[in-house]
Amino acid sequence: MNWSLITEKLSLYEKLMRLDKPIGILLLLWPTLWGLWLSANGHPNLVVLWIFILGTVLMRSAGCVINDYADRDFDRHVERTKERPITAGKVSTKEALALFAGLSLCAFALVLLLDNKLVIWMSIPALFLAASYPFTKRFLAIPQAYLGIAFGFGIPMAYAAHLGTVPGEAWWLLLANVFWAVAYDTEYAMVDRVDDLKIGIKTSAITFGRFDVAVVMLCYAATLAIIGGVGASLDLGWAFYAGLAVAAGIMGVHFTWIRGRERMACFKAFLHNNWVGALIFAGIVVDFLVSGRSLG
Repeated sequence: MNWSLITEKLSLYEKLMRLDKPIGILLLLWPTLWGLWLSANGHPNLVVLWIFILGTVLMRSAGCVINDYADRDFDRHVERTKERPITAGKVSTKEALALFAGLSLCAFALVLLLDNKLVIWMSIPALFLAASYPFTKRFLAIPQAYLGIAFGFGIPMAYAAHLGTVPGEAWWLLLANVFWAVAYDTEYAMVDRVDDLKIGIKTSAITFGRFDVAVVMLCYAATLAIIGGVGASLDLGWAFYAGLAVAAGIMGVHFTWIRGRERMACFKAFLHNNWVGALIFAGIVVDFLVSGRSLG
């Protein structure tokens, strides 16, 4: 057995799943954690929590694999992506599809452990969203909105896992995540705009044109407004709003980075959205702790 070849192949799979770049996992995880804490009144079931965390990692990894499979003919024309494993010919398309299937089956097996029919049924559209998103860049003017649904679908699933139903607040939080995803992924798309125009891929950065920065900031504002409204409906307190306020401040910093539309500054803003999601989550957690409701 050639261990060096096995190690090299595993390293390629790691890159294909973006495990070496956890920002995507984090952007998917934070909204899921919002839903888990709010649906459980600040005291999520630990088994449910860990299943959702592991499921997030698996589905994000699967999404990256199918994304690179779908974009393999486009990626060779983009400076940032031309060395991805499939495009570079280091991982075959059959290997990629097998890896996607394996990751998806592992995620579905985790869902089965919950023994919750609603969550099991909801996992089907969740998988469809993850698998179909890469192909929407061929025909949707703002595929980032579709991505927001895919990245936020853990929210209604979290409510279903804890409550056995999906109340209105879960769908409002999902909508907030759509606006947030449009904001941060437009920043990401601004990095590749020149290359995307050449190869004909549709992105929000291209669709919004010279209004891209303004739309990003409006989407940030909509995100905060909707989440704030959900918090008000749940009678959340000062800690929750403090988290939103600091997140708003970070969004303001992002404006100073993206207004010049420089590639690396836009990419920096995209990566920094991890702190936006984390601060909103921290506000939720601390608010339940200081109010004492999570102990009830």
